[in-house]
Amino acid sequence: MTSPQAAPSTASASPAPRALRIAAVPLMLVAGAMVAVQSQVNGRLATALGDGPRAGIGAAVISFGTGLLILAIATTNSPALRSSAGALVAAVRARTLRPVEVIGGLMGAFLVATQGLTVGTIGVALFSVALTAGQSVSALAVDHLGFGPAGHQPLSASRAVAAAFAVAAVLLGTGSRLADDVSVQLIAFAALAFLAGAGSAVQQALNGRVSAHVGPWVTTLNNFVVGWFGLLVAFALSLLAHGHLRGLPHTWWLYLGGAIGITFIWLAAVLVRVHGVLILGLSMIAGQVIGAQLIQAVVDHEAVDTAGYAASGLTVVGVVIALGLRRSRG
Repeated sequence: MTSPQAAPSTASASPAPRALRIAAVPLMLVAGAMVAVQSQVNGRLATALGDGPRAGIGAAVISFGTGLLILAIATTNSPALRSSAGALVAAVRARTLRPVEVIGGLMGAFLVATQGLTVGTIGVALFSVALTAGQSVSALAVDHLGFGPAGHQPLSASRAVAAAFAVAAVLLGTGSRLADDVSVQLIAFAALAFLAGAGSAVQQALNGRVSAHVGPWVTTLNNFVVGWFGLLVAFALSLLAHGHLRGLPHTWWLYLGGAIGITFIWLAAVLVRVHGVLILGLSMIAGQVIGAQLIQAVVDHEAVDTAGYAASGLTVVGVVIALGLRRSRG
């Protein structure tokens, strides 16, 4: 991907109000926790559907499909949202938005498919390790190259240290699993999650650019349209792979992945314009780690050890460091 043109003036005209910058941080933590919850939901849906790649991608198709249905109904019944959707099409035709800037949904689709393929085997916590490592590394590159709506943010040793806190935290939180259960399958699945995390940072940057033109709702709708069609192609290809599908499960909450995805994609599209890709990524990482620990304790009924608490604390420290660096630059 070539470096995008300078971000539009609507995306980077002036700093966000102080109250918004303060409120944005807990909201970004919540968005990250939602990723962990969605991972659990989609992983369990895939397990209920069957085994093999077909089940994982099938779960992603259902998750994206339910989200797209919600968005389509709401958009159809709102003249203002229909107008914004038309503005997106017009912006692409006029090259105000380039085609490459509206394909963030493919990266979201890859993330959701990876959840379904891997979480049932490696668990939410280990999935978060690889995902957040990919997000941290990619967010540094995305900000440095100016992909995000905030424009170019130079790579520095201090920004790298802030990102390193996030990676160290998730490694600390799942170190015992990595030491005790290393296998070729685990490494392959972790690599998929790392790539999904790297794509997630790019998706957040591109969504911020689209949101500057048409707002976060239509940005989210665009993500689901692009992602769902991408998943349909992947599901068709998965029919060539081994594995089988059972009937649809009757557990209602297994179908909430799409609604959860709408929420955190919308939040990310709004909040990336406040603090940039790196801080958004670090905050969502903190939310994911804390969310994964809560899932472990509440859903899986496993005690959170000292390393888990320390990991949660380290992710928060990384966010604080990054916010301090931003404030010191004015």
